[in-house]
Amino acid sequence: LIKKIILAKLSMTVQKFIKYTPVDIAGKPLNSTHELTLNILDKSGNYVLHKDLLRHLNSKRQGTVSTKTRSEVRGGGRKPWQQKGTGRARAGSNRSPLWKGGGVIFGPKPKAVNLKLNKKERQLALQTLLYNKKNNVIVIEDLENTLTESKTKSFVKMCEDCKIDSNQKVLLVVSKKTIPLKLATKNLKNVELILASNLNTLSLLKAKQIILSSLSITDIKETYCD
Repeated sequence: LIKKIILAKLSMTVQKFIKYTPVDIAGKPLNSTHELTLNILDKSGNYVLHKDLLRHLNSKRQGTVSTKTRSEVRGGGRKPWQQKGTGRARAGSNRSPLWKGGGVIFGPKPKAVNLKLNKKERQLALQTLLYNKKNNVIVIEDLENTLTESKTKSFVKMCEDCKIDSNQKVLLVVSKKTIPLKLATKNLKNVELILASNLNTLSLLKAKQIILSSLSITDIKETYCD
């Protein structure tokens, strides 16, 4: 029944077209456009975004926390005192959970937490979020090849020319991570450099401003908008 409800909701989608006018690294608008065709829910898609966000956060959990039960704690093989005649409560091991240094009752054990999400739901969540953030997106033409200086101040100057506030969270989406881009952004705490193929809802939600390279738009179309 739940599966049928989800499929019914996924079928209630509408197509939206977004056109971007790219700029160069100096902030000058160019005489070309890039278009994205996005399928989004005609009503609120918050439930899909929430599911995809939970899936992403669960995948980052290590799940390595562990405690020892009384059978795993070293020692405790000898009976601490005789069963009767001492006036004390009977005890069979000094590694009982009631004793200091003993085992742990129902403590955490290593486990994997997986939340399955269909491919179509993941794509729908990402496309919906891209559409909702359309006013915060700027496209820079051929960014990977035009930014050749491996200096932080070069990237900061580019942000100033393109009217991007580097004091806010900035998501930089590229088709490939070049060495100049890596070195120019690694010291900026508010800038996250990510490949278009690794785009996710968590990074998009955190970002106040999104920079797309023109080459990354092609990757987004192939990966998430098929």
